[in-house]
Amino acid sequence: MSKSKILIDCDPGHDDAVAILFAARHLQLVGITTVHGNNTVENTTRNALAILELAGLDVPLAAGSAEPLAQRRANIAAVHGKRGLDGADLPEPRRQPVNTHAVDFIIEMANRYRHDLVLATIGPQTNLALALRREPRLKDWLREITVMGGSTGAGNVTAAAEFNIHCDPEAAWVVFNSGAPIRMVGLNITRRTGFNQADIDALRASRRTVATVIADLMAFCLRRQLEGDGLEIAPMHDVCAIVPYANTTLFEYRHTRVDVELVGTQTRGMTVCDLRPQSPTAADRPLPNALVAIDADSRQVIRAVIDTLLSYA
Repeated sequence: MSKSKILIDCDPGHDDAVAILFAARHLQLVGITTVHGNNTVENTTRNALAILELAGLDVPLAAGSAEPLAQRRANIAAVHGKRGLDGADLPEPRRQPVNTHAVDFIIEMANRYRHDLVLATIGPQTNLALALRREPRLKDWLREITVMGGSTGAGNVTAAAEFNIHCDPEAAWVVFNSGAPIRMVGLNITRRTGFNQADIDALRASRRTVATVIADLMAFCLRRQLEGDGLEIAPMHDVCAIVPYANTTLFEYRHTRVDVELVGTQTRGMTVCDLRPQSPTAADRPLPNALVAIDADSRQVIRAVIDTLLSYA
């Protein structure tokens, strides 16, 4: 059985780093694009290149958008530290980004792998929104868009909004209204799916380079989570958007409507997921536009991720 082809649009970020490493082992990772979000696009690009260097991965990377479509860029995400990937000594990248903007790279790769490419957007969706506007056929070229973003319930940046969507709500609106097939996993799932101290100790005990570096990164992230939110895990938000393409049994989805709130004073950036009970008489209900994750076997997800990290020499 051939591996799914995937392109990851990301803003590394500790959990982005793990998502890249998981995808490279289980899927055909054909490219990476970077965007503002957890940090500046300069730092997210350097961080992505450093992860590729660490794991010895030869994957083309294109740097992308430095600002959201219509609002000021958010401050850096403190949980990831000053550089966006604090907590471990990462190798100096030897490779450089390709000489193509991420928006053009997304279009080029979708055209090359028509109907066969999954695009994982695990940061703000600025690059993808611009690509969809520039090339209207893109929505039909992609096999699927997998989104780590939003929530069926509470947010984390505000009471209503999750970080990735909050960073560029207009871009998320474009993506969810594009007509492309979408699979979304939000904070309601990802906040309870992460590394605990025992998981970090297991990675470190392996003495394998990649696993040890990730253990150090996760230890930093766990400390920040304990200090900030009292969480006893370092959530692996982004890998949850990747795992379903390697194992289809670990997540449960509901096909429903997702709208992105753009104007609410208290709710801007909220993903409004229509989870009302199904009714055959609800003819006026808006049509579904996404498969939304409503449950997951979180420990099995993390076990699969740990096994993957341990597979690197």
